Amino acid sequence: MSRLLGGSTVVVTGGASGNGRAIALTVAEYGADVVVADRRRDPREGGRPTDELVASETDGRATFVECDVTSLDDVREAVGAADEFGGIDVMVNNAGIIKMGHITDLTVEDYEAVMGVNARGVFLGCKAAAERMMEGDGGSIVNVSSTAGIVGVPNNSIYCASKGAVRLLTYALATELGPDIRVNAIHPGTTETQMVTSDVEIVGTEKGERQQESIPLRRFGRPNDVADSVVYLSSDLASYVTGASLVVDGGVLQGIH
Repeated sequence: MSRLLGGSTVVVTGGASGNGRAIALTVAEYGADVVVADRRRDPREGGRPTDELVASETDGRATFVECDVTSLDDVREAVGAADEFGGIDVMVNNAGIIKMGHITDLTVEDYEAVMGVNARGVFLGCKAAAERMMEGDGGSIVNVSSTAGIVGVPNNSIYCASKGAVRLLTYALATELGPDIRVNAIHPGTTETQMVTSDVEIVGTEKGERQQESIPLRRFGRPNDVADSVVYLSSDLASYVTGASLVVDGGVLQGIH
């Protein structure tokens, strides 16, 4: 595997499971050391902890930090853990949750929970990373938004609001933190993680099969599709890319527009 990220240290929030797990493993395969920041160490999909896999299956080093992304102290601790490997170079704000339902059924508590993790968590991740990057040689921040942060999805109002906030925060910070810190967003479509197989039950259902047929590439995304996009935006291949929204959805939005 290429050493495209050799010498870099990447912090991944929500790195224990799903897209975050794939991101952590993939950046390590490209030569990075990794801080896995999550509320839990055991992956939701089962198997060995992500930090153990990085250490055993790649040349990268890894550590796990228990982290609630709604806590600035926790996020700063996760960013600080990168000092073990020479300091943070890349921050991947990936942690996210979803609550679906008609707006008349959703509660204020639902709103606060989703916005807390998805919007506040990304803001705090950007803040903590920027503080450290500005002390050094800069770096790259990659925020994981969603296609739901670009177009509205019925019965998904809170999630859309939170991911739209991530998109606009990314644009603002790209201007604010340049030229030494690049800030970009990734917008995955439906991706085969526990969130869509268990939490909202899309993949593996009749509704999911119909949705899949509407995708130009005729499949749902895989965590590695998201991870590969993170590698690009984290690397020098994207040295002239900031304030961008990289859509990783198999062509769905192109068909909508």
